[in-house]
Amino acid sequence: MSTILLVEDNPHIMKINTEALTMYGYEILQAATAEECRLAMRWHPVELVVLDIMLPDGNGVELCRELKMQYHVPILFLSALGESRDVVEGLRAGGDDYLAKPYDLDVLAARIEARLRQERVGNRYVSYGSLRLDILSGSGYLGNTNLLLTQKEFAVLLLLVHNAGKTVSKQEVLREVWNTDLEDGNRLLWTLISRLRRKLNSQESRIEISSKRGDGYTLEQI
Repeated sequence: MSTILLVEDNPHIMKINTEALTMYGYEILQAATAEECRLAMRWHPVELVVLDIMLPDGNGVELCRELKMQYHVPILFLSALGESRDVVEGLRAGGDDYLAKPYDLDVLAARIEARLRQERVGNRYVSYGSLRLDILSGSGYLGNTNLLLTQKEFAVLLLLVHNAGKTVSKQEVLREVWNTDLEDGNRLLWTLISRLRRKLNSQESRIEISSKRGDGYTLEQI
C-alpha cells in the first residue's frame, strides 16, 4: 500500500480527497500547514506528496524546493492557481505534476497512479526520511551530503531501509551481505554497524540504527 501525504489547509477538500484516495487503496497522511508537512516527512516514509500552493504558514512552491533538496519523492501540485505562469513556476521548483482546482477525483487518482508507476519502473533511488540510496551507483546521501559508503556498508544500509522499522537479525544480515551466518562474522558486522552509525550521526537526519536485545538491528527515525 502506497502512502500519500496530502498537504491542504482546506478541511473540506482534505476530507474529500482523503476519503476518495483511501477508496483507491492508498494510506493517507494529512498536513494542514508547511510545518506539519515537514514533521510528517521526517517521521513517516512517503511515496508521494499532493501539495497545495497557498498554505497558512508558507508558500507551497518554496516548500517544494525544500522537500526536493531533502527527499527523493514525487510532488503533485493541487492548487487553485491555474494560470500558465503558476504551473510553470511549480514545475520548475521541482514539482512532478500540476492539477488545477477544481478537478475530477478520478483524474487526481489517475495522475497519482501514473506517477507512482513511473517511479517504480524508473526509480533508481530508495529513500527513508532524509536518507537516499542510489541503487545504480551504490551511493548514499543524507540530504545532499554523500555518506561515502563502502560496498558492504551500502548493502547493509539498503537491507535495513527495505525493512525500516523492523528488526533484522544478525544472521539475516550476514547471510544477505556476506553469504554466511558464522559466529565469527558478528564482530565484522558490529564494526560495520558502528561505522554506519557515525556516518548517520546528524542532528538533521534523525535516523539511527538501534540494537534490539542483541538479536539484530532496526533502522528508525527518532
